[in-house]
Amino acid sequence: MAAITKYASLSGLAAMSGVIIMGLALSGCSSSKKLDPFAGKGSPKYTKSGPLPKGGGKRHVGKPYTVAGRTFYPTDHPIPVQIGMASWYGPKFHGRKTSNGEWFDMNYLSAAHPTMPLPSYARVTNLANGRSVVVRVNDRGPFVGTRIMDLSKAAASRLDYMRKGKTRVKVEYLGPAPLGDDRRKLAALNRMNGSGAGRATLIAAVRGATPPATMVASARPARPDIQPAGSADAPGYYVQAASYADPRNARAARERLGRIGPVQVAPVDIGGARYWRVRLGPLASREDAESLLGRLAEEGHADARIVLARN
Repeated sequence: MAAITKYASLSGLAAMSGVIIMGLALSGCSSSKKLDPFAGKGSPKYTKSGPLPKGGGKRHVGKPYTVAGRTFYPTDHPIPVQIGMASWYGPKFHGRKTSNGEWFDMNYLSAAHPTMPLPSYARVTNLANGRSVVVRVNDRGPFVGTRIMDLSKAAASRLDYMRKGKTRVKVEYLGPAPLGDDRRKLAALNRMNGSGAGRATLIAAVRGATPPATMVASARPARPDIQPAGSADAPGYYVQAASYADPRNARAARERLGRIGPVQVAPVDIGGARYWRVRLGPLASREDAESLLGRLAEEGHADARIVLARN
C-alpha cells in the first residue's frame, strides 16, 4: 500500500498537540496490517532542482486500511457529496510523495481524501463563506477525528480558512483526473466553477463531454443553467436555490426555505419549457450572499448559486 503522507492540519496548536501525544504511543511502523499514522513522515522527498513535476503517479484505490483504530474503505464509487470538516497541510510535506506516487506541492490545488480513487477531481465549498475550488485529489488522509478532507495550502487559501486551520466544507466528487500534468485542465475547471457552473456541468467537463443546455426534471430538484430576465436596475444579490418543472415543488421549497429568509418564486421559459425558479433575497452585499449560499448547501441545495438581482 502506498505511504500515508500526512495525518493532520499543520495549523492549530490544539490539533498538533493531540497528534504529538498520539505519536508518543505509536512509535515506529506497525508490523501488523494496521498503519501507523506517522508512516508517511519518511516518504521520499524530491531532491532535484526546479519546480515539482505534476502528475506522474499511478491510479490507486487500495484495500481497506486501519489508522489509529479507524478502518477506511477506498472505493471506485465514492459518496457523491459529503459535508464535514476539512484541514490543510503544507511546508512539512512539501516535495514528498503522495499516496499514489505524485509529488505533493503545497502551492498547487490538491487535496487528500481517505477513500476516493486517486487521482480524482473534487469541488470543495467552504460552508462558512460560500467560496469553492476544484482540486486534484492525489493523497490519503486526514486521519484526525472525523475530518473528511485535507487540502493543500493553496486550496485552503482559496477557501480562506488558513488562519482557522479547519472549516466545515461540502465535498463533491467530479470524476477521475488524468495521470499526467493537468494544470490546464484544472485551471479550466476552476474558471467554469468561478462562472457558476453546476456539478453536472463540471462532471461533463471532466469526462470530456459537452454538457446539456438544461437538466431534465426528476425526483431530485433540477437546476437548468438559466439567466431569466428581470429588472435591470434592481439592487443587490439573490441566491438561487433551485429551478423546478413542477410549480408544486417550487411552492414546497418556498415554504421550507421561508424560515431562512425572504423567498421569491417566479416562472421562466427555457427552450419551450416552463420552469419555476426559487430565489432568496435580495441581499445587500456579496458577503451576505456567500453566507446564505453556505446555509443552503447545508439544507441540501448542493447546486445553489449566487446571481445578480438584475439577472
